[in-house]
Parts: sequence; C-alpha cells; structure tokens
Amino acid sequence: SRELFVLTYGALVAQLCKDYEKDEDVNTCLDRMGYGIGVRLIEDFLARSAVKKCRSYSETAEMIAQVAFKMYLGVTPSVSCTSAAGDEFSLILDKNPLVDFVEELPAERASLCYCNLLCGVIRGALEMVHLAAEVTFLQDKLKGDAVTEIGIIFLKKTEDKKHKRN
Repeated sequence: SRELFVLTYGALVAQLCKDYEKDEDVNTCLDRMGYGIGVRLIEDFLARSAVKKCRSYSETAEMIAQVAFKMYLGVTPSVSCTSAAGDEFSLILDKNPLVDFVEELPAERASLCYCNLLCGVIRGALEMVHLAAEVTFLQDKLKGDAVTEIGIIFLKKTEDKKHKRN
C-alpha cells in the first residue's frame, strides 16, 4: 500500500546513504531499483486501470499523471509540454508523498536526489510499453525549489524484438 511504501522509503534511502559515500551512487541505485519496480508495475497498472493504448506522447504523459500517480501515490501532478516537437514533458507535483516525513536533506547530501526511485519507475514502465525515455528530476522542494518537477523526454519508440523480422 502507499502508506507502507512511504513509511519504509525513508529507511531505504537512509540505508543506501550508509552503504554509499557518494550521492551519485545512491541516486544510481535508487534509479535502478525504480526501474525494476516499473518493469513489474506496468502489468498491474494495465490490468487495474483498463486504459487504452495512448496515441501520442502527450496522452502518455497525461496517463502517467492522471492515472498512474493517482493510483499508486494518491496525487495528480500537472503536466506541461516543454518542447515544440511534443516529446518533452514536465510533471509538476505540488505534493510529493514520498517526502511526507522529510523536512530537508542534510548539508552533506546536497546532491542526493531523494526521490530518484520515481524516475526509474517511470522509465522502466515506459520501456515495457516500447517507449524509451530519459526521466530526471528538474526541480525538488527538498532542495529549496518552489515545486517538485520531473522531466520526461521521449527518445523514440523501441522496436518490439518479438515481432522484428530479420
């Protein structure tokens, strides 16, 4: 459940900070863990949400915000397209439940991306529906920014290897 996840997430990040000296290593580990979750979570999402296939990157971004975030974290980020090509989007969270019990990052952990797991989850889930994407935190309230913003850049549709002809 969301509540259990939020309560244990802080302990997970704290343990990773003990295990790794460098914030970059913690960030990488969180992204990798999130990716694994996203790869598995997409099946649950598709089964529980009964969504139809998205026809555009903007529909996909809206689906992530309005359905997936609401379903799993109980929040609905706003979505804005940030490129003329229509392949870059920002998810803006006014409230991030993963930081409910965190006031600020310690000064020695200034480059820690506390919620980097979310980037990996989104990237992993998108990859499973054949959409390669770069997903990064652009702004973070924990670092003094006004909002929490996740950037999604759709790179290209990946080819389904099962249906590829040689």
